[in-house]
Amino acid sequence: MAIYENGPVRIFYDDLGTGPPLLLIAGGGLNGTIHNLTHKSPFNPIDQFSGDYRCIMMDLRNANDGQSSGPLDIERTWDAYADDQIGLMDHLGINKFLVLGFCIGGPFIWNLLQRIPDRIIAAVLVQPSGFRPEVPDLFFKTILRDGLRSCAIAALTSRWRWRKHFWKTCTVRKRILSSQRREISCGVARHRS
Repeated sequence: MAIYENGPVRIFYDDLGTGPPLLLIAGGGLNGTIHNLTHKSPFNPIDQFSGDYRCIMMDLRNANDGQSSGPLDIERTWDAYADDQIGLMDHLGINKFLVLGFCIGGPFIWNLLQRIPDRIIAAVLVQPSGFRPEVPDLFFKTILRDGLRSCAIAALTSRWRWRKHFWKTCTVRKRILSSQRREISCGVARHRS
C-alpha cells in the first residue's frame, strides 16, 4: 500500500498483480475504500483478477474509514474524483487501462469515459448505482440521454485483444452470480454494436 500526493490531496492506493492494468473502483458511495472493495463487494476482484491483471485500487478521497484525504471543490466533486483516478494512473506511468467499478464506480467510469476515452481499453459496471429490477436498463438509457454513448463505444472497441480477454475473464468466473453477469452485460455488451 502506498500514498499518491497531488498538492493537498493524499490518495491511499494499492497495486497488486501483473498483466494489463485494471483500475478497480470500490462501491459504497462515501464508503468507497480498498477494504470495502475486497470485503464488502459481491465478489473480491483482487482474488478474481490479480492473477491475470495488474489491479490498482484506491480509497475514495475523504471516504468514511478511508485513508485518502484532501479538500473537495463543491462545484466539481465528480471531476475531482476523476482527477484522483487519472492522476493516480499518471503517477504509476499507466497510459491505457481497463476499469471495473461497483455501484458508485459506474458514474465514475462514465466520467472517465467522457474525459479520457482514448485511455480506457474496456469498462465494466458491476451493480451500477441507479439499477432497478423493474427497469433494468434505466441507467444505460440515462447515459445515452447524456450523450456518452460515443465515448463508451470508442473505449470499448479499442484494443480488442485485451478487451476480449477481460470480457472472457469477467464472464467465466464461477463466483460471479448470474444476476451480476446480467448487470455486467448491461454495462458492456450493449456497447459492442
